[in-house]
Amino acid sequence: MDFKCSDLGLWKDALSSYGVRIESLNKPNLVSLDDFYRNELPGVLRQRNPSYITTSELTKLMQWKLTRGKWRPRLLDFVSSLDDAVVRSASEKAFQSLPDISKAISELTVLKGVGPATASAVLAAFAPDIAPFMSDEAMVAANGNSKDYTLKQYLVLVDKLQEKSKELSAKGDCFTPSDVERALWSSAVGAKLDGLSPEPKEGSLKRQSKRKRVR
Repeated sequence: MDFKCSDLGLWKDALSSYGVRIESLNKPNLVSLDDFYRNELPGVLRQRNPSYITTSELTKLMQWKLTRGKWRPRLLDFVSSLDDAVVRSASEKAFQSLPDISKAISELTVLKGVGPATASAVLAAFAPDIAPFMSDEAMVAANGNSKDYTLKQYLVLVDKLQEKSKELSAKGDCFTPSDVERALWSSAVGAKLDGLSPEPKEGSLKRQSKRKRVR
């Protein structure tokens, strides 16, 4: 999906296909992990006063992140060995820092094994209307790359997804930044599964046409 697309129908279609895309990957436990991350964890976090995440919940969140994306077992080892009191304290400070996303991310990345992307997943579970998950697919679509996993690049992503969220929500349906991320992920995964690539730009088509004529 072209990030500049303003067709609400296409975005809704991509978002509604998210569950099917999750299932179609056929990865062990991904369906149950995704259900935990999207439907169970947010309510658990918000009902606590003050809100915080536990080591066991963070470990399961990491399993979700790595299973939906690229598997990096060392990160899971780091997170699962974190002291629960330290995780609770860091996450409590992070949640209380919102809507200052930069400060919230910084509070979480003191934890070993937790970088900006994992920290964004924690924030997205707690406040999907503010902080989207920093997925490869969203980074490629909105920022043009998925290699620079820094706070600076995440903040650029947040700004773009928040703006797209406002643009789509203005058309009648509530579309959170996290909805935008999931729609982008769903679209990208769907294209891969279908053996498709993003539509080439007009200039690219012209160049390809010229190369064919040269041959």
